[in-house]
Amino acid sequence: MRRLRTRLAGALLSVLALTLTTAACGGPSGAATPSSDGSSASPAADRVEPLADTPAPDLPVTVRSADGRKVTVDKAERLVPLSGSLSEIVFTLGLGERVVARDVTATFAQAGKLPVVTRGHDVSAESVLSLRPDLVLAEATSGPAEAMDQIRAAGVPVLVVGPAAGLDDVGPRIEAVAKALGVPAAGQELTRRTEQRIAAVTGTVPDERPRPRVAFLYLRGSASVYLIGGRGSGAGSLIEAAGAVDAGAASGLEKDFTAITSEALVKAAPDAILVMEKGLESVGGVDGLVEIPGVAQTPAGMDRRVVSVPDGILLNYGPRTDQVLTTVVEQLYADGGAA
Repeated sequence: MRRLRTRLAGALLSVLALTLTTAACGGPSGAATPSSDGSSASPAADRVEPLADTPAPDLPVTVRSADGRKVTVDKAERLVPLSGSLSEIVFTLGLGERVVARDVTATFAQAGKLPVVTRGHDVSAESVLSLRPDLVLAEATSGPAEAMDQIRAAGVPVLVVGPAAGLDDVGPRIEAVAKALGVPAAGQELTRRTEQRIAAVTGTVPDERPRPRVAFLYLRGSASVYLIGGRGSGAGSLIEAAGAVDAGAASGLEKDFTAITSEALVKAAPDAILVMEKGLESVGGVDGLVEIPGVAQTPAGMDRRVVSVPDGILLNYGPRTDQVLTTVVEQLYADGGAA
C-alpha cells in the first residue's frame, strides 16, 4: 500500500507500490457510517458513495497546482487520477463515468474494470497518453518525473494535489479536485458531508484515561519488511482522532518509519497495534505478529490487541475516512481488542 501514502518516503514507497500490484483491498466490512443527518448507515464494502446529484462541470477553469504551476482545464470528459485517493474523490463527486483509467491503488468496486496505467509506483506515460485524457490528477509523489514531463509535453494538463497527511487535509484535497473539474459547489458539499461524518464518529470515541497508546506497524512478511511508524508516518492524525496516542511518535521516533527492534517497541509500549490487513496476513495473522521480536513484550502483544484496516483506504484521508475511523474506534475499544 503505497498508501499510498503520499506520506511514505523513499525506499518504503517502492515496497508499498510493489505490494499493491499483487494485493487487492476491500473496504471495512460491516463498518457503520454516519449519514449526513448523523444517523448510521452500512454502505456496501469496498464501494464509494457518490453525491446524490451528479454535477455538471463549468469549464474552462485555471487553477494553481500544488507544484506551483498554473493549470488550465478546458474539458473534463476523460480523467486519469493517479492514486486511489484521488480516484475516490472523483467518483464520490459523482464524476466517475468520466474516469478512463486508474492507478493500482484504486481498489474500490466502481473502479475495478478500468485499465491500470501504473506499474507498481511508476506511471506509464505511454499508457496514460494512449487514453487521450483531458486531465491527469497526480500526487506529489507521482512519477517518475520523466513520465510526468512526457505527459505535460504532450499538452495534457496535470494537476498535482497537495499530500494527504492527516484529517485537516481531507477538505482541501476534495475542494482542489472539485475546483479543477469545474464543480466547486459539489466539492464544498462533499467536504461538508465528509467532515460531518468524521465528526459524528469522533463523537463516539470513549474518553479513556490514560489514552491508549497505538503503534502503527508496516509489515510485509514476504519481503521481510517490518517497520514502526514515527512522526510523519501519516497515521498520527487518525490515531489521535480515535482518542489515542501515536506510540511511535511519543517515544521519540522522528523518521517516518524505522526498522522494528525490540528496544524500539519496548520504548513505544503500545497498548494496541495498528496494521494494514494485507500486512497482517503476510506475517501469519496475530499469531505471526506476536512472534516478531519485541511485540510479545508490549502490552499490545500480551493482550493481542490488534487493529487492522484495509490497505486501500487506511491513509487516504478522503471521502471514506469516516469509515476508516469507525473501524479503528470499534476495534480499539472492543473488549480485548481484535484478535
